Amino acid sequence: MADLSAFPITGKWPAQYPDRLQLYSLPTPNGVKVSIMLEETGLPYEAHAVSFERNEQLSPEFLSLNPNNKIPAILDPNGPGGKPLALFESGAILIYLAEKTGKLLPADPAGRYETLQWLMFQMGGIGPMFGQLGFFHKFAGKDYEDKRPRDRYAAESRRLLGVLEGRMAGRDWIMGDDYTIADIAIWPWVRNLVGYYGAGELVGFADCPNLQRALAAFAARPAVARGLEAPARG
Repeated sequence: MADLSAFPITGKWPAQYPDRLQLYSLPTPNGVKVSIMLEETGLPYEAHAVSFERNEQLSPEFLSLNPNNKIPAILDPNGPGGKPLALFESGAILIYLAEKTGKLLPADPAGRYETLQWLMFQMGGIGPMFGQLGFFHKFAGKDYEDKRPRDRYAAESRRLLGVLEGRMAGRDWIMGDDYTIADIAIWPWVRNLVGYYGAGELVGFADCPNLQRALAAFAARPAVARGLEAPARG
């Protein structure tokens, strides 16, 4: 049985199954990327919910794993060389899990880098822009009298959706026939934008039939359904 006692985070969130990968997360677009990936690959894992209401992401135990105090983070008892590995940043975790399992990332170099290109498109564009739009459209920012910040992020989100709409023309998934970590990164954010944030009309989602089709196919995957719920069950 793996000994994870050297990691302070296991003092606050004890591992019932220390031989399994430990996931510290919440059901946010970034959080569910990792639980969906784990469900898709079949890796055994144990989910721990990190309560933002209780500021658990600022606790010394969580900061010992991720000094940037963001979810998700993982602790893999069976990391490289058989040693435990602690990792944060959802994109880095997706790449790590893809390489660990040999799944959902093309083996050929050209396909690999093209997939990583679209993963970075989500990390650098979709996530930050959709998140800012959510603040100005749904949360405290919605009460600002000046709507120029909201409109700025709405326009950029609409542009990013247009890039995706063009990419998905004649494709089942971001990389064509093959479902990859690029899909796992992108579609939770699109789902959140039009669902939880309620910004579909603002960004013209009705004019994106390719995205509507792909999002429905993503949501219909059993592993996705399980992964969307996993962080909340922890």
